[in-house]
Amino acid sequence: MSSWELVKGLRDSEPNCIGTQNGKKEGLGFKGESEMRSLGLDVGDKRTGVAISDPQGILATPLTVLDSKDEDALIDMILKLVERYKAERIVVGLPRRLNGELGKQAHKVTTFTDRLLWQAKRSNFNQLDVQLWDERLSTKAAERLKIETGGKGRRLRSRLKKGVQNYNFRAKAEIDAIAAAYILQGFLNSHRPEQ
Repeated sequence: MSSWELVKGLRDSEPNCIGTQNGKKEGLGFKGESEMRSLGLDVGDKRTGVAISDPQGILATPLTVLDSKDEDALIDMILKLVERYKAERIVVGLPRRLNGELGKQAHKVTTFTDRLLWQAKRSNFNQLDVQLWDERLSTKAAERLKIETGGKGRRLRSRLKKGVQNYNFRAKAEIDAIAAAYILQGFLNSHRPEQ
């Protein structure tokens, strides 16, 4: 099985969702339901990719990339995006290891998610639903997608050397935003009713 087939399998499998509130699969804009935008986050040590869903909750699109170095500022920027786009849910990518275990980065992300939820409640975003979603291989899938659609993806990343000016921050940032869209799309796909 190729890594791409593995990624496709992860995207389409149900057990990726961590912490679904009351097991509900509602509010995603299907017949008879209200419209609901969601934000997707790919949280990293340097940058956080952000994606947004359409109002019907069908399609995720890369939105922007935020600087992750100052966690308080990052949370403030995310909450401003929630307010600006009237998002009712945030889906945060949880970086599990391939064997399913949580590693060091996953613990950082869960701590960040707890702080985000706490700050959201302090800022009167009481109805904001924050979910963790398995993001295994999302960055690799984003790099591959960028290459397949004519971008350079990983080839740009491999040229960086320590101490050299980061001339392709934009290319790396695009990959982070695409990875966030990939994470959010996986969540949206898994919560669609069977047709």
